[in-house]
Parts: sequence; structure tokens; C-alpha cells
Amino acid sequence: MKTVPLTELAAVIRSKNAGPYELTLDIMFKREADYLFLKEAGFFTRELFARLYGIAPDQVLNVVHFDPAAAVKATMVRPLVSGALGDTDIYGAQQHAPLLALQVPSPGSGS
Repeated sequence: MKTVPLTELAAVIRSKNAGPYELTLDIMFKREADYLFLKEAGFFTRELFARLYGIAPDQVLNVVHFDPAAAVKATMVRPLVSGALGDTDIYGAQQHAPLLALQVPSPGSGS
């Protein structure tokens, strides 16, 4: 199966705090068809995010598909509480980097 970088299909890839103990990742697609293709393929899972971030799947609290915005949101436990000693990203705004290198199945490739 042919793959493409997620960055080709997504208009927005970002991370942010979801309170001091959790981090949220947002992926908003340029085209609804690409979003629906990956949603129907079951591509975005707790296991995928756990692998990308080197955490246990139970640390990924949820993965939500939001059809009206052609978006995927994943929420996970932060490795350090926001603002704690040793926290290097108090706002959680720099944590989306693993998604920038993610290869996803190409919507036009078939199986």
C-alpha cells in the first residue's frame, strides 16, 4: 500500500494542554474525503498514538473522530504535570512533532 506523509493531507497538526495533567493532539484534514478514508480504515488508534509517543496504550485516554470538522483528537496523559520542575513545554504546544513524520495510507492507493 502506498503511503503519504500526514502533512500532505492535514491542514492543521497541533498539540496543546488539556488541563495540567493531559495533552491533546489535533489533526484537521484539508479534504473530508481523506479524513473519512483514514477514519473508515481505523488508522488512528490508541495503539498508534502510544507507539508514536513511547507510552502505554492506557495512557492514551481517548481518540475522537469529529466529522463536522474532518478532525481527529487524541488525548493522553502528560509525562510531567504542566509547569512541574523539568517540564520543558508548559503549554504542550511543541508535542505534535511525532505526527509530522507519520506516514499514512494514501487515499488513492487502494489496498
